[in-house]
Amino acid sequence: MSDRSTTVAHARAGQPRALIVTIYGLYAREAGGWLSISSLIKLMAVLGVDEQAVRSSISRLKRRGILLAEKVGGAAGYSLSDHARGILREGDRRIFERPRAGTDDGWIMAVFSVPEYEREKRHQLRSRLSWLGFGTVASGVWIAPDHLEPEARDALESSGLTSYVDLFRAEHVAFQPERDQVAAWWDLDELERMYEEFVAAYGPMLTRWRRRRKDDDVAAFADYVDVLTHWRRLPFLDPGLAPELLPRDWRGSQAADIFFELNECLAAGAHRHVETVVGLHAGKTA
Repeated sequence: MSDRSTTVAHARAGQPRALIVTIYGLYAREAGGWLSISSLIKLMAVLGVDEQAVRSSISRLKRRGILLAEKVGGAAGYSLSDHARGILREGDRRIFERPRAGTDDGWIMAVFSVPEYEREKRHQLRSRLSWLGFGTVASGVWIAPDHLEPEARDALESSGLTSYVDLFRAEHVAFQPERDQVAAWWDLDELERMYEEFVAAYGPMLTRWRRRRKDDDVAAFADYVDVLTHWRRLPFLDPGLAPELLPRDWRGSQAADIFFELNECLAAGAHRHVETVVGLHAGKTA
C-alpha cells in the first residue's frame, strides 16, 4: 500500500466528526473560531471524506452544541460555540504537553455522593472524572495524581457539579504497595493495549517521514490531522502517573515519543496547506 493510500485508510477509519473537531481545534481558532463550509469540505476531501459526510457530521456537531451556523463576509460557515472553545482549551495542555507526576507529589481525591433521584448527575460526574484520568478507589471515591487538581477543579466548576463532590489532597501511607494499588485503581492493561495500537499504526508513519527528502504539505496535513485525532483521547485516559508506578517498558512512553516527533515533522507543513485553502489570517479575528 502506498504512503497516500495508507494515510487515507487511517483517516477513513476515524469518525468524520472527530476529524472536523481536530481541524477546528488546530486551525479555526486562529480565525476567531470560524471556518467556511467550502473550506472545510476541501480540507476534509484530503482526508478521504466526501461532501455529504461532511455536511452530515456538521449537522450532528450543531445538535451537540459544538458548532454554530454563522455567515462571515457573505460566506456560509460554522463557528465554535463557547462550550467547544472551553473543551479545546482544556485539551491543549494534555495533548501538546507531557504532564507527569513524581513519586513524592501525592494524590488528589474526589469524594462524592449523589442522591438516587439525581442519578443522571452521578453519571455525569463519573464520566467527567474518568475523562480527566481519575482512577477508582471505591464507590464514590476517585483518585488522580496531584498535578491534575487545577484541571479537575476547573472541569467540575464548568460542569456545574461542585455541589456533589469534595476534593482532597492525600498521601498513601499503608498497607499495600502503591504500585500494586495503582494497577487496581486504573485499567493499565487496557491503556497499554491502546498505546500499542497507536505505536503499531503511527510508528511506520514516523519512519516514512524520517526518510522523506522533500516537503509535501498536503500529505503533512492529512497525516497530522489523522495522528492528532487518534492521539488526543489518550492523554485524557492517561493520568500522567509517576514512571516508577507504571509497568516495565510502558508503551505509553514510546507512543508519546512518536506523537511528539510527528508533531515536529508535520505541524508546519500542515499549517501551510491550510493557509492555501482558507487563509488563516483572513475572515474573523479572535
